[in-house]
Amino acid sequence: MASKIPESDFDEQFLTCPVCMLHFRDPRVLPCLHTFCMECLQEWATKQQPLECPTCRTQVSLPDQGVDGLRTNFYVNNLLDFAAAKKGSEPGVSCQVCEGNVEGQKSWCADCGMLLCQSCIAVHRKVPATKHHQMVTQEAINTMGGMEGLERKRHCHKHKNQELVFYCESCNVLVCTACTVVDHRPGKDHNPVEITTVAQKRTEKLRQFLKQIDPRIKEIQDSINEVEKTMSNLIPSKEAATDQAKVYFRQLVDILQKREKEILSHIEEQCRADGKALQTKKEEIEFEFAGLTSAQTFCQQAVEHGSDVHILEVGNQVQTRVETLLAKQLELESDWSEFQFVENTTVAGFQEKSKDFGGVKINVDISKCKLVVKPAVKGFECVAMLTTINKDGRPYITNSKAVDVTANMKDTFGRNVQTKLQMKSMGEWEISYTPKITGNHRLEVKVNSQRVARSPFTVKVQGREKPVLTIGRKGSGVGELDGPVGVAVDKDGNIVVVDQGNKRVQIFDAETGGSLCWFPVDGGRPYGVDVDSKGRIFVTSYGSNCGVRCYSKKGELFNTFKPDCMKQPRGVAVLRDGRMVVADSKQQSCLLLQPDGSLIREIGKGQLQFPQFMAVDATHDAMYVTDRSEQNIFVFGLEENKEFGMGRQGHFDRQFQSSPEGVALDAAGNIIVGEHDGHVRVFGPDWSYLQSVTKADGNYVSGLALTPDGKYLLVSRFHGDCIEVYRYM
Repeated sequence: MASKIPESDFDEQFLTCPVCMLHFRDPRVLPCLHTFCMECLQEWATKQQPLECPTCRTQVSLPDQGVDGLRTNFYVNNLLDFAAAKKGSEPGVSCQVCEGNVEGQKSWCADCGMLLCQSCIAVHRKVPATKHHQMVTQEAINTMGGMEGLERKRHCHKHKNQELVFYCESCNVLVCTACTVVDHRPGKDHNPVEITTVAQKRTEKLRQFLKQIDPRIKEIQDSINEVEKTMSNLIPSKEAATDQAKVYFRQLVDILQKREKEILSHIEEQCRADGKALQTKKEEIEFEFAGLTSAQTFCQQAVEHGSDVHILEVGNQVQTRVETLLAKQLELESDWSEFQFVENTTVAGFQEKSKDFGGVKINVDISKCKLVVKPAVKGFECVAMLTTINKDGRPYITNSKAVDVTANMKDTFGRNVQTKLQMKSMGEWEISYTPKITGNHRLEVKVNSQRVARSPFTVKVQGREKPVLTIGRKGSGVGELDGPVGVAVDKDGNIVVVDQGNKRVQIFDAETGGSLCWFPVDGGRPYGVDVDSKGRIFVTSYGSNCGVRCYSKKGELFNTFKPDCMKQPRGVAVLRDGRMVVADSKQQSCLLLQPDGSLIREIGKGQLQFPQFMAVDATHDAMYVTDRSEQNIFVFGLEENKEFGMGRQGHFDRQFQSSPEGVALDAAGNIIVGEHDGHVRVFGPDWSYLQSVTKADGNYVSGLALTPDGKYLLVSRFHGDCIEVYRYM
């Protein structure tokens, strides 16, 4: 314990709950090490599920007791006591028990956390329950720099008068002397050790962690400083780029305006020249017109009003004039053609070309950009993920406008396949498409008009009846399987497999199929598996030492459940509230168990003969159970032993072609059935046949599981020693 309390710890903010903004009341520590009042957390938990830390938004998995089960922050409690004691030692502060006796010496009861006057102290020491409480005088409080004499003693919740002085290493709990005699007696199941001994070891461990934290903090602080330095250059960089862009586009505008003036001047000059030529043409035609109309008038007057003598005198002259005028070759039509403005570059074309008029220079390295093509199946929306990488080999963080990404796909016949681009996160792009035929497709991806490395990519599109991924092969090595039975998906989306022949559980990456880890399992022959919301793995085993065992992802055994009624457990399903349903082939029923493994009731007794696997529809309180002997699927209610219905063996709709083994439910309530002959089929909620996922191939299907998004179906092939992954939705 430190001899002196850091002054920073007495800061009001340190002692104030971030939720209610008051001094902590019963401070509780979340797994993320942030502290809040218990009441505040309880209220917060009622408004939010799952619970998130109000400060850092880390998702919190509460213990079984809820907020009450969280650890108390005793250091904060002690600080509050120390602050209260210091304040109480000041002149003019009354006794907190009798609320009088302002004058006179007072003492602080470290056990009660209260300031008492001399009279109350005398009474306090006479009461059996408080006579051994530690009292600290006012003078000692004024002189002390630490909390050694003020820390409250912790008492056993079961033996109220007993102080917690031992720590049971087997149970990870603090216990009193009485507990070491009754509930935590030293032996194979309990190992109580003095607190001081354990605390010294833990303190040394924490010191080691502190040594590791310091350089990491320095590294992070250096990174923050570097980011801040970069941020300080952000605005000047933006202003410089903005000024350059403005100058550039002003120059482009000037060029366009200059060109506009030139074109308008050309139009004006052409108009003047054409107008002058047309005027001259018009005058020539008008002159001829005047001469002809004059001759017409003279000739008409002679004909209508002239005497014979007049006709004879002027006739020849008129004839000669008219013949001359009529014989004269005159271009009556105008040789002018209408001029108009011609768009050598269309507006749409210019708009497209304008994309090349400048840009934002970014730090993307085209040669390092990565494209991951997810399995492609005909008729389904498929995706490829592009990650833009900078010159340092890290994902390039930017907005969608700073990077121009294009994707073009052609099918096996060279026809275009429509693609859609969407930026999922900074630096990551999703390219989605729906192929209509199988075969090799080609996907060309460009970033800022440049092809990324290895583009165009070959994308193999296959039919839905073939697995997009096959995991494992016969063997006992890492990644190998020997008789896989149960299969499940953990909260991280990884595939959890019961490797029966090797008596172990293997966890595989759902994207690559690579083995992430494995651990051995106890008991006889492991069979079923399920994963709860906390990531704990539940494995059944039948034969010798049968039971249901709960493991961590790393293989740490948390608990073993084996009620007296359990004989040969097969499949297992863990409900949201922690209860379990276990199919027991020897008991010929399904066992509904409490989270502690105690029996609630048997389901299907007298109807089931050899139950194998089950799937639970919690929304409709229904459980689907495959029965090998009856070659059927039974449907029961969870809360009462009510049978909903069943299938029948046969060769028509609502019937199975061989014994049903694995079973799963999709989000629409459809029933997916894996059969002994290798057939995997899908039935509607009314048992109408919908489709086949795989055809019968004689390869026994055991477990089935859907990925959390419902897009992929996992099929455990017992004799094929593998897990097959099929596109489902």
